[in-house]
Amino acid sequence: MTVSFNLSTVFSTVANAIPDQPFLIWRDKRLSYAQVDARIDGVAHYLAAAGLGCHTERTELAGHESGQDHLGLYLRNGNEYLEAMIGSYRARVAPFNVSYRYVEEELLYLLNDSKAKALIYNAEFAPRVAAIRDKLPHLRVLIQVADQSDKESGTALLPGAVDYESITTTPAPATGLPTPSGDDLYLLYTGGTTGMPKGVLWRQHDIFISAMGGKPFGSDTPHSSYDAIGVQAQQAAGAMSMLMIPPFMHGAAQWAAFHAVTMGGRLVIPDDVDRLRPDAALRLAERERVLSIPVVGDAIARPLLDEIERGDYDLSGLVTFSNGGAPLSPTVRQRILAALPHIMLLDAVGSSESGMQMTTMAAAGADSRTATFTPQGDTTVIATDYSRVLDPGDGEGWLARRDLIPLGYLGDEAKTARTFPTIDGVRWSVPGDKAVILDDGRVELLGRDSVTINSGGEKVFAEEVERAVAAHPNVYDVVVVGRPSERWGSEVVAIVQFAEGTSAADDELVEVCTRTIARYKIPKAFIHTDTVVRSPAGKADYRWAKAVAAESLQTSEPVA
Repeated sequence: MTVSFNLSTVFSTVANAIPDQPFLIWRDKRLSYAQVDARIDGVAHYLAAAGLGCHTERTELAGHESGQDHLGLYLRNGNEYLEAMIGSYRARVAPFNVSYRYVEEELLYLLNDSKAKALIYNAEFAPRVAAIRDKLPHLRVLIQVADQSDKESGTALLPGAVDYESITTTPAPATGLPTPSGDDLYLLYTGGTTGMPKGVLWRQHDIFISAMGGKPFGSDTPHSSYDAIGVQAQQAAGAMSMLMIPPFMHGAAQWAAFHAVTMGGRLVIPDDVDRLRPDAALRLAERERVLSIPVVGDAIARPLLDEIERGDYDLSGLVTFSNGGAPLSPTVRQRILAALPHIMLLDAVGSSESGMQMTTMAAAGADSRTATFTPQGDTTVIATDYSRVLDPGDGEGWLARRDLIPLGYLGDEAKTARTFPTIDGVRWSVPGDKAVILDDGRVELLGRDSVTINSGGEKVFAEEVERAVAAHPNVYDVVVVGRPSERWGSEVVAIVQFAEGTSAADDELVEVCTRTIARYKIPKAFIHTDTVVRSPAGKADYRWAKAVAAESLQTSEPVA
């Protein structure tokens, strides 16, 4: 019988195999796998005793339906995030990510869309929760995580809420815990930077194999059993360590964390989780001799790189910089490899709807095209009209993945059918990324269609233009969008943040763009901003950018 993996049992398997091995280091905490597993048990016991769990098995449901109770993780990084997430899986509750950047209206939308019955939140967010709780008819369990300062200030729990730490020792209910299944849900909400967030429903088995360490590193063959995962963790115990800067509310950070678990590795979290302090993060990386630093595009990589270049850090233990979720600009890629010539730079492509699909690796001195990737065997490009799978050299289409893909979007049957079409009897995930399949089978990523600009009848991919503008050494960050134009219908506009103390004239930015993109793609205007707004995960906020571009219509002079 083929094994069906669930994420709770994956973690407990590793905890039983290497109980005393350090798993998580944060502030004054150094928690072993066994200690975290015991705390996970306490959380699971509490949720089960509260009556939360699974009420309808997967076989009785359509792809866009959930048969489990949902729990929101409204948390910054910390041991509580992973404990609550895995504890929910152990109780057959489906946890989901909640952005701590959301204002009340966005939070209200998300918690109602998910029909969340439980919410675990940092005490700093208690006022926001209090302001909307009467508008959340499904919410009945509130669990409050004390912030570090709250232990001194004595911040009160919200009425009806329980203290998180108190539930970590909850004894097993009389009925015991349910048995988790590989069919249980992994629920991940999209970022909502181009539209309203959508809940993506995965089977835990599928997301584990697809993106969370279910395949040994460098192999296309999944683990054959839980025992195999335990053996791998024992053999590799302590070798893998990650500096976890990206927020766990971002799927890529959750995926990276579980990759570390399957390797018996350590997660090292910077003390400050409200904002990135590059000097403190790098001193921590130095002290803990971390092997890998995951980043999400320039927004995280560039501040770290600035500090590496001006500081004196012993990062000789570092082996990889791994990037996913947002592209690295050519300038930043080159600077990373120049500053850390001994490391490998790993770029990965994936999405909430597809898992990890493609990778490319670069070392110092190597010449690599920033948007060209080697796809996994289940990833390819399909025709723009969804009629067929393209052969190498056939050109442009949609990036797609088959086999281990999501069930659908929570509560949205129509969008599920559009994003997960069936072609010649095979079901595909097609999230909306345009790509070109090259003669050698590699894939050149063009960008997300939802942020494509139709200018004068030509399609312009925002991410391609962003890479071109970001090649100027003085550009610290850039987001490209379209704005209304009488002549072009929509014209390409770049919102640019320069590095501190620097600037560049528009014609200089145009010149650097001409090196890599066609003239019609070059921005018609460059709007200067003090700070480009991005999500905490580093993803561009295109809704903000479009508003800035629209407001600039009266003041910006077009580039000829």
